[in-house]
Amino acid sequence: MKRICSIYKSPRKREMYLYVDKREALSRVPEALLAAFGPPQHAFDLLLTPERKLAREDIDKVLANIEQQGFHLQMPPAEEEYIEHLPEELLRMNDPL
Repeated sequence: MKRICSIYKSPRKREMYLYVDKREALSRVPEALLAAFGPPQHAFDLLLTPERKLAREDIDKVLANIEQQGFHLQMPPAEEEYIEHLPEELLRMNDPL
């Protein structure tokens, strides 16, 4: 299944994204989610196919969520994941001398 999606970023939460079918836009996203998400800021449009790889999401799950509920919400990574990816130099900068 191919689907052209619009991806919106949240102005309230860094690295939180909302994937929707471009034709439907935000029409199927619940009002409560939009209120918590903040005014959606269009980031880009993307053709999603089962063969495509996404950096942090399972493509099959994204496509299924859009089909079934009209959207897919990508949550920000846990803080531990940020720390794991920091370069060693940055971690050493915070060590006491």
